[in-house]
This record gives sequence, C-alpha cells and structure tokens, in this order.
Amino acid sequence: MKTLAARGMSVLLAITAGGLILMASTGSWAQQKFKYYFKDPGGLTKYTQQHVLDVGDVAGHQIRVASLHTKYGNEAPEYDGVKVVESAGWLRSDYIGASGRFGQYSVLQMANGDKIFTRSEGIAQTSVGAEGGRRTSFSAVTALTGGTGKFATIRGTIRGSGVTDFKTGTTGNPSEGEYWFDK
Repeated sequence: MKTLAARGMSVLLAITAGGLILMASTGSWAQQKFKYYFKDPGGLTKYTQQHVLDVGDVAGHQIRVASLHTKYGNEAPEYDGVKVVESAGWLRSDYIGASGRFGQYSVLQMANGDKIFTRSEGIAQTSVGAEGGRRTSFSAVTALTGGTGKFATIRGTIRGSGVTDFKTGTTGNPSEGEYWFDK
C-alpha cells in the first residue's frame, strides 16, 4: 500500500513538473511586442474636406464627416524600422457644442511602399477660455488592423491625446503604445 501511494505521488510530481516546464516554455512562444512613441511636431495634419449637418434636436448638435491628410518630413512615426511618409484619414463625429465622440479610419503610406490600416475611437471636449477663445482637446485609442506587404499582419494599440483646431488641423500631439505581428 505504501509503495502504491509513493508511486502515485511520484507520478503526480512528474506530471506537475512536466506541466510547469510546458507552461514555462510556452512563454517563449509569446508574441514579440514593440514599443511605439511619437510626438507630432505640429502643423502636419490638415483637414482637406469637412461636411457638417445640424441635427436640430438641441442647440449645437452636429454630425460631421471630414477627410484629413498628413505629410511627414524627417520627424515621422516608425514601425519596424520603416518611416511613415504620409497618411490619409476619414473622420466621423457626433458633437454637441464641439464636444462628443468621434471615429476615424486611416491609411498610413510607408517609405517602403507598404501600407498600414488603422481604426480609431475617441472623445473631444471643447472649452472656452477666460479670454473667450475655444480650445478642443481629445483622447483617442487607435487599433492597427493590418496592412500590405511587410505590414500585412501588423496589430497593435496606440493611445494619443492632444488639441485640434477644426479649421487648421492637429498640433503637437503625443501618442504611445505597442504593436506586434501576428504569426
């Protein structure tokens, strides 16, 4: 009886040790993630079109669609060693008094000719300062959803915040996050 119990305990320890080794080695199979950080030097993103419709239910309630274009110079975001050359974005918003939710789809044109596709969701808040000027700040989360060529399997999450002017575009906004490539 003692021998059977000892043998059972040995088998249990062997299974447990094997499971721990398997779990430890599984960690090495985990997806490699890359850190991302970029601070827009300002004045790069311009609204190329905007269409605004008044909803009419409450004062200042508007829905808007807009397209944006960004042309990068020497300071440009980079993914896996390749710089972004320019991007095109299509935005939709639902604002009351220039505050509310927005979403955006973008295509990033990379220096090697490939593209990265993104989808963003965010919130904007407009306030009036003591001198009467309006300031719109925003926070957004961007999902990297794929791409072409080298970036076909890119995925990731980027968080950003900053200020925007509905006439001229965004200025000096930092963003950070991480990305990886699905296998």
